[in-house]
Amino acid sequence: MTAYTVAIAFLESAVVIYLRELYYPVEFKFPVAPIARHVAITELFRELATMVMLLAPAAMVTMKRMERFAWFCYCFGVWDIFYYVFLKAVLDWPASLFDWDILFLVPVVWVGPVLAPCLISLGLIALGGTLLEKRRSFPGFRPHRAHWMLLAVCGCICLYTFIEEPLRFILRSGGNASSVPAAGHLALDQLRAYLPEHYSWGLFALAFAGVLGTLLHLARRKG
Repeated sequence: MTAYTVAIAFLESAVVIYLRELYYPVEFKFPVAPIARHVAITELFRELATMVMLLAPAAMVTMKRMERFAWFCYCFGVWDIFYYVFLKAVLDWPASLFDWDILFLVPVVWVGPVLAPCLISLGLIALGGTLLEKRRSFPGFRPHRAHWMLLAVCGCICLYTFIEEPLRFILRSGGNASSVPAAGHLALDQLRAYLPEHYSWGLFALAFAGVLGTLLHLARRKG
């Protein structure tokens, strides 16, 4: 599973390397370069296809939903980290873990320092590994509802930190609530003049602490 996921990460990084050669021949930086509509649409569906490629092996190795979820978390975390490892190896980017990156395109462009998604990926690896180990030792092991709720709330807070500033920029630039759910070409068009300035590290740290506390509690449970 790890070898497969690392291979997917290399394919992901290869596509981004080609895109940067086309649109950012000197270096990647904000504001985003104009991108052709068909290329943006292709990129959007490529991202969705990658999610299917990460879900598929998890669905094939087990019939149990908990194990499938755990394997997906593990694969997603490994994929995201090695994606940046390959970009660093080929492009020597990011220069710093605090460099900003475009993370996703749905429903608006997600942006944030590279360190933030890498920390989330480490948390996903830990969550997947913990669930798989617990289910191996205690086949009936299941997180409590409170665990799921806390993980979901913390996940939503992390998501908010990625889309908060882009959303504010769109609204300040004359957009409205109806224009916000835009993906691909439209999402990038909305941020044509956007320069990242602030990331809510305090809010992210609070959410990540909640995730770590939940993982620690799960790891200590015996069944």
